Amino acid sequence: MISVVIPTLNAESRLARCLEALVPAACDGTVKEVVVVDGGSTDRTAEIADGFGARVIAHAPGRGGQLRAGAGEARGQWLLFLHGDTILDDKWAAVARNHMECESARLGVFTLAFETKAPAAKLVSAGAMIRTRMLSLPYGDQGLFVSRALYDEIGGYRDIPLFEDVDIIRRLVKRFGRGVIKVLPATAATSAERYERMGYARCVIRNNLLLARFLFGASPEVLLKAYG
Repeated sequence: MISVVIPTLNAESRLARCLEALVPAACDGTVKEVVVVDGGSTDRTAEIADGFGARVIAHAPGRGGQLRAGAGEARGQWLLFLHGDTILDDKWAAVARNHMECESARLGVFTLAFETKAPAAKLVSAGAMIRTRMLSLPYGDQGLFVSRALYDEIGGYRDIPLFEDVDIIRRLVKRFGRGVIKVLPATAATSAERYERMGYARCVIRNNLLLARFLFGASPEVLLKAYG
């Protein structure tokens, strides 16, 4: 039913927990396969993925290209694109099954949370959900759950190194309207490491400035240098 596609690059610190959250759904048949697209990791990423029974394929680093390659290899009628540092809660599979039955023409995204108790993280995640609901602009760290038919109809991910999630969402919304995005009542918890390292305010400002530049036509390759 569901193929899970995970792009990775030196993701050993959180990949096992990401994959563990998928195990119950794999056992009951909801998840048929997990495709890990590795961009040349030098740590134990591939070993961990193989240990969980995932299919590991190699690809040049670049999240857009990795996601596109993973979708090309996936065989399921539904695709769940998930970052390697994102951990879904224990409700996600039931929520996904309901979405497949009732909302096949819409793209589902999960509710964002960060794995930290920092008050600033709650503000950032709340802001992300406001952006998702008001602007129909979720990011990939919320997980993107879409039927193969809908994914193929809009041309799938493009091979770009940054804002590949914004790019595919914009094309989807342009074609089908903002109502095509459905916020799912399950949580995707992701790492707050980058925010904690840079500082929450600085990271939010930087991300929004880069997003604005992308929306006004700046090249993802140029923006990647500023993103770091």
